[in-house]
Amino acid sequence: QLVESGGGLVQAGGSLRLSCAASGRTFRSYVMGWFRQAPGKEREFVCAISANGGSTVYADSVKGRFTISRDNAKNTVYLQVNSLKPEDTAVYYCAATTSSVYVTLLQRYDYWGQGTQVTVSS
Repeated sequence: QLVESGGGLVQAGGSLRLSCAASGRTFRSYVMGWFRQAPGKEREFVCAISANGGSTVYADSVKGRFTISRDNAKNTVYLQVNSLKPEDTAVYYCAATTSSVYVTLLQRYDYWGQGTQVTVSS
């Protein structure tokens, strides 16, 4: 089970820290990803982190502004979002996969959280 938190309403240029808490003892075996879905749009890849945290990948639209990290001791993955823009407004989902390839594809993910809303005002 994945449970996101940390979303909210923020002004453009602001920051948030999203968290995703996972249950189970196999968290450290999963690649973790963040996706987002804006109203009327398809869910899109944001970033992902390898099981040991040593490798990350980001969508071009968030590169340099967002940072993914994980704490395997706490079964938690984080998404630090900085320099937010109105176009970052979306529901943000964390997801888990045992696959280590094609991690930008949502079809690769086995488990999903319920999402947390991020709204950026201009």
